Amino acid sequence: MSQPGPVSSDYDFKVQDCFLGAQMLFVAFGALVLVPLLTGLNPNVALFTAGIGTLVFQLITRGKIPVFLASSFAFIAPIQYGVATWGIPGTMCGLAAAGLVYILISLVVRVQGSGIIRKVLPAIVTGPVIMVIGLKLAPVAVGMATSGGDNYSKTQAMIVASVALGTTVLVSMFGKGMVKLVPILCGISSGYIVALVLGMVSFDAVGAAAWLAIPAFVMPQWNPQAIFYILPVAIAPAIEHFGDVVAIGRVTGKDYIKNPGVQNTLLGDGVATSIASCLGGPPNTTYSEVTGAVTLTRAFNPAIMTWAAITAVLLAFVGKLGALLQTIPVPVMGGIMLLLFGAIAVVGLNTLVQSKEDLVSARNLTVVALILVCGLGGMTLKLGNFELSGIGLAGVLGVVLNLVLPKGSKEEQPDFRSTDPLN
Repeated sequence: MSQPGPVSSDYDFKVQDCFLGAQMLFVAFGALVLVPLLTGLNPNVALFTAGIGTLVFQLITRGKIPVFLASSFAFIAPIQYGVATWGIPGTMCGLAAAGLVYILISLVVRVQGSGIIRKVLPAIVTGPVIMVIGLKLAPVAVGMATSGGDNYSKTQAMIVASVALGTTVLVSMFGKGMVKLVPILCGISSGYIVALVLGMVSFDAVGAAAWLAIPAFVMPQWNPQAIFYILPVAIAPAIEHFGDVVAIGRVTGKDYIKNPGVQNTLLGDGVATSIASCLGGPPNTTYSEVTGAVTLTRAFNPAIMTWAAITAVLLAFVGKLGALLQTIPVPVMGGIMLLLFGAIAVVGLNTLVQSKEDLVSARNLTVVALILVCGLGGMTLKLGNFELSGIGLAGVLGVVLNLVLPKGSKEEQPDFRSTDPLN
């Protein structure tokens, strides 16, 4: 394995860039804290691990890429299930293993080249897996947006959720400049304000919290069931990583796939994710919101992300900030989730469309159909203490089918379009 070299000449650390770095964190803030708030993790820990993860990524990639790493949406469903089933320590074991998958993939790419990833994980596999990740969460989103609580009614919940959702949609469609880059933050803020007016928020926990406090770190606890459940989920964000690296390269006019190399960017992402999981934080991923901010501001200096990371680490020790974030009512988050999880499914669908594969050929239809039905239908494979279900089973099944099923010419393969199920 090659060792990280000297810091790139593009990296120019200046004190005056601290405010621009804080602005980059502001762009990522809504999505960053959304994941821990939805999954029961600590938002202060998420801030800390996002900052540390970004710094580690910069070290491994030699300070060449202006990206910020923070909470990955792809793991929301597995974390929610894991926390409810095994608790946070057991779930962290599975998430740390997911980081090791990134590291393993980076080693394979280092030896075989990036083409091996496209061969093992083509769009016909990753597209439907991403769709399962989004659609699997649909009932959770609806429940959070429409359920009443101890101090508010179902009607109040739906009002707050609608405001949060509507604001997010309007900002994403009609926002200008930096505002357009923070639709989630705007949605959460507007829903929170309405919740305050309706008397749905209590500040007792904020008053009791200390101004300065060490984040509530949680160490992983060995849990092979969590490992086997979460490992396959790493497939989708690993592929997403390639897209993010290409996207920021197009913005800056540089080929980061070659320099510092996708094998190093994957390694940085994997190490950052494993570190985050060992401290009780959600897995990290490169943030497209921040890429949008880089595009808008033309701030290509990677050192700006160092300042964003430092700001995130410092904010992690503000106890009252974490307590304030945890006062956000569930329906506010539910309103955001209605759009967010649907958007994840659309990303998967778009992955399939962009691939231009013939989805109704016998082979492709089989792969896509079985991934969707087994992933959404709750199929479980259990052998002794080994259990694989849901998203994990869908991911493994897709990879196996893609490798096993023969790829013949269109003329050699039967076509299911010849059969009309309505006749």
